[in-house]
Amino acid sequence: MNGAACTMVGIEKAFGPNRVLRGIDMVLWPGQVTVLMGANGAGKSTLVKLLCGVHQPDGGRIELFGRPYAPLTPAEAINAGVVTVHQSINDGVIPDLDVASNLMLDRLTDARSGFFVRGRALRAEAARIAGAMGLDLDVRATVGDLGVAERQLIAIARAMARDPKVLILDEPTSSLSATEAERLFALLDRLRDQGVAILYISHRMSDIRRIADRIISMRDGQISGTFEDAPLDYEGAVTAMLGHGLTQVDITIPVPGPEVLRLDGLCLSSGGQPIDLSLRRGEVVAVTGLLGSGKTALASILFGLMQATAGTVTLNGARFAPQSPGDAIRAGVFLCSKDRASNGVIPDFDITGNLTLPFTRRHARLSFLSGTSERAAARAMIEHLGIICQGPGDGIDTLSGGNQQKVMVGRWLAQTSQVLLLDEPFQGVDIRARRDIGNRIREGAAERATIVFAAELDEALEIADRIVVLNEEALVGEHRNENVDLNRMLAQVSGQEIATGQI
Repeated sequence: MNGAACTMVGIEKAFGPNRVLRGIDMVLWPGQVTVLMGANGAGKSTLVKLLCGVHQPDGGRIELFGRPYAPLTPAEAINAGVVTVHQSINDGVIPDLDVASNLMLDRLTDARSGFFVRGRALRAEAARIAGAMGLDLDVRATVGDLGVAERQLIAIARAMARDPKVLILDEPTSSLSATEAERLFALLDRLRDQGVAILYISHRMSDIRRIADRIISMRDGQISGTFEDAPLDYEGAVTAMLGHGLTQVDITIPVPGPEVLRLDGLCLSSGGQPIDLSLRRGEVVAVTGLLGSGKTALASILFGLMQATAGTVTLNGARFAPQSPGDAIRAGVFLCSKDRASNGVIPDFDITGNLTLPFTRRHARLSFLSGTSERAAARAMIEHLGIICQGPGDGIDTLSGGNQQKVMVGRWLAQTSQVLLLDEPFQGVDIRARRDIGNRIREGAAERATIVFAAELDEALEIADRIVVLNEEALVGEHRNENVDLNRMLAQVSGQEIATGQI
């Protein structure tokens, strides 16, 4: 093997009294994919920010191909060949610009490019880059008008266009369909063959099994395990990350209560297949399927964000057709939406404000908002969900991704609902945070009907009493969460088996 692409020795980093990184030793090799695993708060994001020039270490040294490497800005890191695709999609794209400008942004800001920009040549080169990534997009389209998956692919394509020597990817498939993820993996295979060193941060076992040459686990700011002997010890890597073995979730399926929500012949779009579905009090039902299967459309219809093209919905026996999220909330139907960066957290609010935002009237006295009531509710939810923070007045952006996600879920758990809809509630969180969130969802499920929309089958199996499969906006399967036939479920998810009948 050639010399190391990147060598980190004794890396230290602290924010005030909080030691985030404690003597990190790590080597990234050319032509190899190193997967980095770690619970939220383990120090992964801080390590990435040191490598890409956002922060500087307090101690230790970093070398790039044998030479000292100490970038003071992200631009310096990129110029040295270290390119990062961050977990937050909006860190990798500028929503107000078109696709071409996003893909060619580095050239636009390069002083050597001159004062005038040739639009036709710019769009032609952007189209070439998009084509290499397999992106079938109008390069004149505004990025802010595109979906989450398309924005993620644009951020990745922009990184690829920079000709990286070290490529860092932080949860890159969190918003991608299986087909789009495989396209990314094929590109990474090509980069690996070209000698690029790749640091891939993920908790998705399907990703790790497909792409990893070696696995490094982090815990509490330190390296807790390195796994590079074939076959890779995935269970050992998870144990090193958590500090204990990963136990199976034991789902006790309760006796369902009376019917709460019923869908009769519901069509998610024009020409879609009618969906019949019944949910009862006390049930946790997972709706799974690939990106584009109809999961988010169904959640949006139930929350009043869009309208069904046919069919009816009843809530506790009465017709339910919300025209807005306000209508849905007043009826007791709550939605925790996916993509917390765009649709969830309010960056300028503290934890209290983010937790109580939809229900401020319930904390008001004579039209005046009661800060005492809000903070009391926030403290209770912080303790209930195990949100790691100094207090309810902390800024939401001071929290790790997993703790931000707990705040988003806690916002809707804090009040009593008839139906709780959770769209990808585990997106971008580690296994430990996933278990914490899942446990709290199930603990309060007895007095409502709960629907969890989850693309990952392991997440559905960890949380649900019953699993419903959508494919191309049609309901194609139902499985009670006992001795599940995974092969059949996978066939239904991928569209290889089309089930019939009503549920």
